[in-house]
Amino acid sequence: MTDRITVLVHGNPETSAIWGPLTAALHERGRMSVIALSPPGFGAPVPEDFDPTMDGYADWLVGELDALRANGAEIDLLGHDWGAGHVYGALARRPDIVRTWTGDIAGVLHADYVWHDMAQAWQTPDIGEQVIEGMTMSSDDEKLALFEGLGLPTDIAAELATGLNADMGRCVLRLYRTGAQPAVGRLGDRLAETDLPPGLVVDAELDPYISSDLSNEIARRLGAEVLRLEGRGHWWMVDDVDPVADSLLAFWSAH
Repeated sequence: MTDRITVLVHGNPETSAIWGPLTAALHERGRMSVIALSPPGFGAPVPEDFDPTMDGYADWLVGELDALRANGAEIDLLGHDWGAGHVYGALARRPDIVRTWTGDIAGVLHADYVWHDMAQAWQTPDIGEQVIEGMTMSSDDEKLALFEGLGLPTDIAAELATGLNADMGRCVLRLYRTGAQPAVGRLGDRLAETDLPPGLVVDAELDPYISSDLSNEIARRLGAEVLRLEGRGHWWMVDDVDPVADSLLAFWSAH
């Protein structure tokens, strides 16, 4: 029997620590082959020749998935935040590379999507550098408070705080600037013209960074199912994960 593995990809400004609760819930339900991939600069070293652009990360993910497939595995791919962006970028290149895909913030792929205020600051020359310097050069306590203020539990916030460094900051600026509109909207158009494997869009009702209307419209365009998470926000994978794990397993089992 072919091995099936779940591959998780996180976003910004995160490390793989965000996947701890969901991974534990999947393990409890017998889904033991779960791998969290850390994009360069986001909990993983940045290779000297790596350019942290939107395209660069998509190519990186394709390479990682191909290496896993070389061992005979079939992949159920799940991305969060820019990790979902990397998933969408990889699918536009190689829709054959996974068995199924799941991603949140799908509305970012809509031509009408407007980046949130912090993203626009990062995308602005000089201002972005100042904001990132303030984030990465702050004290450990200030970094912890930043992540706790975003609604993350203290143990996970502490792990994310340790990953907020100059390498991450440099990658944030480059990634967001290459992902400015119309780039992400054009990626959505490419995906809509692609024969995709079964997909699931996670629609977290209270996510302040994305519109449910745009995410659901993108899901329809891509022929994807929708997992509506009422009362849940951007970090839907860190708290009360049992219903999420059950829904993901049901989706994977149906395909």
